[in-house]
Amino acid sequence: MPITIPDDLPARRTLEAEGVAVMRKVDAVRQDIRPLRIGLLNLMPDKVRTETQLARLLGATPLQIELTLVRITDHVARNTSASHIAAFYRPWIEVADERFDGFIITGAPVERLPFEEVRYWPELGRIFDWTQTHVHRCLTICWGAQAALFHFHGVPKRELPRKAFGVFTHRNLAPTSPFMRGFSDVFDVPVSRWTEVRSSDLKAVHDLQILATSDDTGVCLVSDPKHRTLHMFNHLEYDSDTLAQEYHRDGGGSLPARYFPDNDPAKAPVNRWRSHAHLLFGNWIDEIYQTSPFDLQDVGGGTERDTALACAG
Repeated sequence: MPITIPDDLPARRTLEAEGVAVMRKVDAVRQDIRPLRIGLLNLMPDKVRTETQLARLLGATPLQIELTLVRITDHVARNTSASHIAAFYRPWIEVADERFDGFIITGAPVERLPFEEVRYWPELGRIFDWTQTHVHRCLTICWGAQAALFHFHGVPKRELPRKAFGVFTHRNLAPTSPFMRGFSDVFDVPVSRWTEVRSSDLKAVHDLQILATSDDTGVCLVSDPKHRTLHMFNHLEYDSDTLAQEYHRDGGGSLPARYFPDNDPAKAPVNRWRSHAHLLFGNWIDEIYQTSPFDLQDVGGGTERDTALACAG
């Protein structure tokens, strides 16, 4: 089934060229079906690239998705044109009375700042609280995941001695989790961050479950059933060339590990994570579909299954 996004969104042309089914809003409303309503709070500097990456994965699932792009109300994006933001993004305060089946909160280029020093931290805290009453399930990514765990559980982020940068092998610790359905015992994930959340800090919180970890870069995926949230510290959504772009943007310092063939930045990297990216997003969407109430006004109250998962810890 297709994803519904604005007709003029740059991601539309890219996705259509890749064969991803994209539906016009005027056609979507004619179908006798309630699409899953997914919100995306996009805090990444390259918003167009991030929109495309996430819309690609959401659009590959077998359900009709309606994607709403959301921004921090008073924050001015410096790396994306004001016309793009005005045309396609809605300030959170404008959607605060609405409900969503799913909501994604991305990372942000503020990773090394203390949370309280981030200018939009007060509103982000209100957004996290709002997800508990107006969103059925959340997916947080990179700094967004660290911020959510700090907000809800007081879990700290800790600075690394050097940037975790490259494609690293991860172990599947919870093959029976619905989010890990179909995952290999080991799988590769792009990593790009200066900070980490340690497993020892996570294990001190009873309700959290670590789903995947790397011997090299630590925890990757965490389930938080009490808050109906899946946290991902790394970047399965990345394109094949995203780490290369970051490498060249930063002046060609340390090479991303296990990424360029023969460690030669002149050679095109090989994507070894795409299938698991589709698995993760497909599993997340399926969990939303299986448990979200049909009436959007009933969204936000949790489910008996969520309660059981939370109690099981």
